[in-house]
Amino acid sequence: MTKIIMHGCNGKMGRVICDIVRNDKDAEIAAGVDIAPANADFPVFTSIKDCNIKADVIIDFSTASAVSDVIEYSVENNIPAVICTTALSEETNSMIEKAAEKVAVFKSANMSLGINLIAAMLKKYSAVLYDAGFDVEIVERHHNQKIDAPSGTAILLADAVNEGVEDELEYVYDRSKTRQKRERRELGLSAVRGGTIVGDHEVIFAGKDEVIEFKHSAHSKEVFAVGAVKAAKFIKGKPAGKYDMQDVMAEI
Repeated sequence: MTKIIMHGCNGKMGRVICDIVRNDKDAEIAAGVDIAPANADFPVFTSIKDCNIKADVIIDFSTASAVSDVIEYSVENNIPAVICTTALSEETNSMIEKAAEKVAVFKSANMSLGINLIAAMLKKYSAVLYDAGFDVEIVERHHNQKIDAPSGTAILLADAVNEGVEDELEYVYDRSKTRQKRERRELGLSAVRGGTIVGDHEVIFAGKDEVIEFKHSAHSKEVFAVGAVKAAKFIKGKPAGKYDMQDVMAEI
């Protein structure tokens, strides 16, 4: 049984995770943390600092400004943390790196198994296509309430491509500022915002007379919640270090 502290339990993703865990015989929510009032069948605290419930792991799906408190709590109480919140500052990312020297920390820009499978394929095969003269572009689409652009997932996929070609590519985020043809080493990233799109990502390899696309569409937030619960079970009892979805997939 994996006992979980759900940080951000009353947010959209937090509620989805709680529902999933409620029907999981191998996991339970031991406590929740949220500044918003919550009716729950577990104790809920307004601050992670006040939480005195014993647990095996913390899942964080909150806001970027709240993650530093989660990391501090994780280290002080020697509880592994699954950090699902994105758009973190350099300072917070630095905290995570230092925390991973003392406790197990799981962090991924996207918790979907599908996205991470595509990322693994891109690392393995992008060099084949790039060396054959294919250009690489990434297009991502999200709902009109998303603040950051491009998405953390788009960057994750771009990094996977770039790792596969030994960091040969340079990221281009805006083509409107210059009038010139595309350079060979460019990797373009385009963001679309509208409606209630949960998350669509396309990695486009465009070559002479043919186009190859790797595409992923999330139809609900549940795909990310399922990944977060898998990560929590995975990281329970793990030694100090930094982990991601590629580590989870290696054990599937």
